[in-house]
Amino acid sequence: MTQWLGVIVRFIVSALVLIVVSWLSPGFVVRGGFVGALIAAVVIAVLGYIVEALLGDRVSPQSRGIVGFITAAVVIYVAQFIIPNLLSVNLLGALIAAFVIGLIDAVVPTVLR
Repeated sequence: MTQWLGVIVRFIVSALVLIVVSWLSPGFVVRGGFVGALIAAVVIAVLGYIVEALLGDRVSPQSRGIVGFITAAVVIYVAQFIIPNLLSVNLLGALIAAFVIGLIDAVVPTVLR
């Protein structure tokens, strides 16, 4: 039960972060309000999980390295092609979003391992 609560909190925090990034970044737009942001957070998390499973932990944003940062930006950028009606991102927006999400992830530990 506690693990499910952690998953729910992670996605709620991620959705709120996406909304904030949408307000801050000129190249990052989330449509559909909180529900759209929640769907985008799930898509980004699934893509991130797939990339990490294929390429290993060294590409994880939690590794805090430049490779993790670039990987997170690419995952965010690719997510717009899966949910084009909810997410619109340009390259600069993806980089800013990856940076802000990385900062918030460092402050609010939501990693479930």
